[in-house]
Amino acid sequence: MSCVTLRTSFITSRILSVLIHVACVCAGHNASRDVVTLVKSILFHRRNPLHFHFITDTVANRILSSLFQSWMVPSVQVSFYDADELKSEVSWIPNKHYSGIYGLMKLTLTKALPAHLSKVIVLDTDITFATDVAELWGIFRKFTDKQVIGLVENQSDWYLGNLWKNHKPWPALGRGFNTGVILLYLDRLRKMGWEQMWRLTAERELMSMLSTSLADQDIFNAFIKQNPVLVHQLPCFWNVQLSDHTRSEQCYTEVSDLKVIHWNSPKKLRVKNKHVEFFRNLYLTFLEYDGNLLRRELFGCPSPASPQSLQSALEELDEDDQCYDFRRERLTIHRVHLYFLQYEDTPTEDGTDITLVAQLSMDRLQMLEAICKHWEGPISLALYMSDAEAQQFLRYAQASEVLKNRKNVGYHVVYKEGQFYPVNLVRNVALKNANTPYVFLTDVDFLPMYGLYDYLRRSVVQMDMSNTKKALVVPAFETLRYRLSFPKSKAELLSMLDMGTLYTFRYHVWPKGHAPTNYAKWRTATTPYKVEWEPDFEPYVVVKRDCPEYDQRFVGFGWNKVSHIMELDAQEYDLMVLPNAFMIHMPHAPSFDISKFRSSPSYRHCLNTLKDEFHQDLSRKYGSAALKYLTAQRNM
Repeated sequence: MSCVTLRTSFITSRILSVLIHVACVCAGHNASRDVVTLVKSILFHRRNPLHFHFITDTVANRILSSLFQSWMVPSVQVSFYDADELKSEVSWIPNKHYSGIYGLMKLTLTKALPAHLSKVIVLDTDITFATDVAELWGIFRKFTDKQVIGLVENQSDWYLGNLWKNHKPWPALGRGFNTGVILLYLDRLRKMGWEQMWRLTAERELMSMLSTSLADQDIFNAFIKQNPVLVHQLPCFWNVQLSDHTRSEQCYTEVSDLKVIHWNSPKKLRVKNKHVEFFRNLYLTFLEYDGNLLRRELFGCPSPASPQSLQSALEELDEDDQCYDFRRERLTIHRVHLYFLQYEDTPTEDGTDITLVAQLSMDRLQMLEAICKHWEGPISLALYMSDAEAQQFLRYAQASEVLKNRKNVGYHVVYKEGQFYPVNLVRNVALKNANTPYVFLTDVDFLPMYGLYDYLRRSVVQMDMSNTKKALVVPAFETLRYRLSFPKSKAELLSMLDMGTLYTFRYHVWPKGHAPTNYAKWRTATTPYKVEWEPDFEPYVVVKRDCPEYDQRFVGFGWNKVSHIMELDAQEYDLMVLPNAFMIHMPHAPSFDISKFRSSPSYRHCLNTLKDEFHQDLSRKYGSAALKYLTAQRNM
């Protein structure tokens, strides 16, 4: 990867064209979030093309590969290496450090990374950059012919062995070195037989030490003590360590001198340091920084990040089209951070498991605890949020006892960009990341009846869903009361309907949306019954996970669910209403998009235009099966 010559000196041009390689070991959901903040701080300052190398477990690979693919940062390459293939190299080493086996993975980098890669900067995930990473890369030029590794001196007294009685650390040169930031000369390490050398060092020391306390750092330090000529000591501002018993304040006189902050205490942002507020604010700046702003192209570097097909599609749009903004929105690529929080779920073995699928924004967070109390099965939620809002959500979830105790909820953040709410794109993220054979497609402002999860699983069997094309309709109701004594049975719900405590959903503003459910029949039904598609029908349904995705041309308010039900019908799904299932819509303030729809004639005009185009596309895709939709549209 190279850049065109810049209008400065030839030397400057060469420096800015250098491809810088950065490696990280990342495992699990929490570390994946940390990596994003680290990467933001690097991208914010950088002027060079970058290549990130991630040694990951399955979880981090899935999260980060999706994130970078959707982020599309110019002049950035990303490679992934399977940590499982490297575990055998280090699994024999007893390690007491909380990082576990992944804390030893840096020892394997000469083997894990490509043989042609000669140099790499290795970083822990809890690092924040305050300068251009190219400055750190430039230190490689200062290495002597014999030096192979660059490190900052350890800033705690750990390796001096005087922290407590009988404290016996691994051998180290003086204060030892911290491995949160490493410059590795890979080709030199390979030539000197690094893999055998560190292994022999570890075997020798483990005879008396029995285990490592600080993972790879102990082995690096024992190796350096035996081979001090091989280390290049970096200035301490390249790794200002905020661990317990730190001497980091002796590392600098002005905070403006700092290059890299290392939050290497288990306490993280709660460490004690006279400048901790400055450090914390620097970290929070990147934590909440809008990652879309980092998609800028480097000066003089062509951007390979955006696919050619996307560029062509954008160029074909007519900016004078009244609906240009709607069409442009459909081509927007949103960053997606899958599994933002810890996720654990083992699908049932009987093949009947169902995931509740929904999307939400910040103003619907209050529904999450109630939904978790009503639905015990797995949940896939896509959250449309800014970077700052995602951090507010994280704090909310971590403070909630209900949400903390539910590990089978997958939270997938779709980061905000553009002027419309991309509701169907967000729904599709939640749908595609459901891990069960069946999905319950709903909205987050509905509460399922108690026991609905088990009832739907039984219905899946009774309706032979595995061998037929069916969409099971869950009848929708609503209340205007913020405090509702939730009905515990169908009989209780019918009684509340008769008393006017509950209503059939949207009967007073949009009856066409749910009237085909045939609520009159449902009142006395004891077995599932089939209903026919009618224009504007938009029920909430249970279907196989491989159902059609939502049509992403529909953004904001209007026709986003209607179009999906039409496609299910075009694919000849039978719409079957369940006689003993129900869900209740809880009241909330109108969304911003519905307000725009109601107040803007051009908004409504463009929605009708998109509806016409959808009908035509459906007709081309499904032929005669879709003719009734065109007929219905003409008759409206």
